[in-house]
Amino acid sequence: MSYLHPSGTMIDLGVNIDHVATLRNARGTKYPDPIRAALLAEQAGADCITLHLREDRRHIKDADVIALAPQLITRMNLEAAVTPEMIDFACRIKPADVCLVPEKRTEITTEGGLDVVRFHKEVAAAVKQLQGENIRVSLFIDADEDQIAAAADVGAPVIELHTGAYADAEGEEQQKELERIKAGVRWGVQRGLKVNAGHGLHYTNVQAIAAIPQIEELNIGHAIVAHSVFVGWENAVREMKAIMVSTRLGAK
Repeated sequence: MSYLHPSGTMIDLGVNIDHVATLRNARGTKYPDPIRAALLAEQAGADCITLHLREDRRHIKDADVIALAPQLITRMNLEAAVTPEMIDFACRIKPADVCLVPEKRTEITTEGGLDVVRFHKEVAAAVKQLQGENIRVSLFIDADEDQIAAAADVGAPVIELHTGAYADAEGEEQQKELERIKAGVRWGVQRGLKVNAGHGLHYTNVQAIAAIPQIEELNIGHAIVAHSVFVGWENAVREMKAIMVSTRLGAK
């Protein structure tokens, strides 16, 4: 729920500003400014601002995170890989939330969820370090029962279910992916976790995910940035939030 728009709508929108920075970096200019995008998104109803500081700094830069942190009225959700560099940086900045994500230099975008089962020790150590700085930790994982159990076991209070396979699928295959996400939500709730979701969601596929009543937050970026080319940034944020809220209210 946005501090600027306290409507109690039961589902939050985290606006990811990464690809505003992608546009800026494409020409090496100072514009479009991701900081301005974040602040305008808040005014348009965003409940939090999400940004991913990648190892190769392909979009968001360290300076962006540092400049944005004290200006936000809502909260920062910083996505970061499970590396000493990123965890130490997050502990210095102290965002409200850190979402731990997998990362490969060669990928265009995040290709799957974090393997908490395989990297249990490393993830547990990162969670402990971040929580020691009073940072809430989320794990970006696939809707897999073993991964969800591992997420609870390492002490993360929040999971974000990867919706990329659902977003890329069509027809019966998409319905199968939706059912997998619904099962993941149930497993997360049974473990006492807050359940968020995101990746690949846009204006015509978000409805089925937003209708799942136990999902508390959706993080969406690329679709909003793309739509803003045609309708303007604030309108793009408002439209996405309106779709999410109307879907959730209609599903009740």
